[in-house]
Amino acid sequence: MKTVPLQLITVGLENGQTGVFVGVPLVTEETSDSGCQVEDIWFSNVQEIPDNLSVAKLLRMVAEQLCRLQSNVH
Repeated sequence: MKTVPLQLITVGLENGQTGVFVGVPLVTEETSDSGCQVEDIWFSNVQEIPDNLSVAKLLRMVAEQLCRLQSNVH
């Protein structure tokens, strides 16, 4: 079975609300010492997705979002 690395990021707000974000890990054991401090955090617009979306399709959507972001940032 093919696996996909995913990481959950939990953010707690001062008002007590908590959000969980799913994504591909940015920092791995191999890169944890090489300039991996957080510099910026960007949030995309909220997108409605089907509740039966597969992980593979979700990751494709994330990859497309990253490609658009990288092409718009100069």
